[in-house]
Amino acid sequence: MIDSMTGYGKGEAQAGNVALTVEIKTVNHRYADITVKLPRTLLAFENDIRRQVSQVLRRGKIDVFVNFGQAEESSVVPVLNRPLALAYRDLYTHLRNELGLFGEVSIEMIAAQKDVIQLRETESTQEELGGILFEALDRALAQVAVMRRKEGEATAGDLQDRLTHLETFLEHVEQRAPLIPQEWQAKLMERLARLQQNFEWDPQRVAQEVAIYADRCDISEELARFRSHLGQFRGLFDDGEPVGRRMDFLVQELNREVNTMGSKSNDADLTRTVVAMKAELEKIREQVQNIE
Repeated sequence: MIDSMTGYGKGEAQAGNVALTVEIKTVNHRYADITVKLPRTLLAFENDIRRQVSQVLRRGKIDVFVNFGQAEESSVVPVLNRPLALAYRDLYTHLRNELGLFGEVSIEMIAAQKDVIQLRETESTQEELGGILFEALDRALAQVAVMRRKEGEATAGDLQDRLTHLETFLEHVEQRAPLIPQEWQAKLMERLARLQQNFEWDPQRVAQEVAIYADRCDISEELARFRSHLGQFRGLFDDGEPVGRRMDFLVQELNREVNTMGSKSNDADLTRTVVAMKAELEKIREQVQNIE
């Protein structure tokens, strides 16, 4: 199967009061170009993110965005503001002594004062952050992989159809090519016959000219190589590795062979078929540009 380089995925994970969202967007690119955008507190994980992404996505312009969110169930704990509590204790003690009052400074009295007891969200450790980060990353990568596979399947179907069109054109060229020297010889003999009353010609020289023409417009080697390249191209659909670059190379080779056919063929019918083949190859080339 082949994969497209176009895809999108989103993954979310949370632990305690922290939630993370990872989004991945990919488009076609000649190589693997990975850009990671992280909050400052997660910068230490950038290289690990790149490594994990590159193991799943082998080629393309890949943008990874990581954002903090608010967990649905935040975890909070009461925290003593010790300096403020001590300040209240000392203040009440000093006030009691200065005014000559009686009574103890109770814990209830101090705790009732504003900001002595504060509620704070629990802070996650780097290990906990890393755990939810890569959990979200895995989910985003899985979504991207599914989308790229679906795009690749659609592209593969289109490419298979276009290869079938090329094979049909190729069969026509293979049938037409051997007839061109014969038709040229027949036309030449017809012209010589019209000139025979006032013109003497050497049959051996005519045979030599026909042989030279047949050699000059012979495209049997190009046809064999073109068919071989088509077979190699079809074989890539079942390859388990990224095949985009190899397909791109084969398209270049197919174009080279069909251009040679066009330059050698001195036949209007064959030229029209060659033009149609080149148009089909251009459509294949455009599709191949987005294959991983």
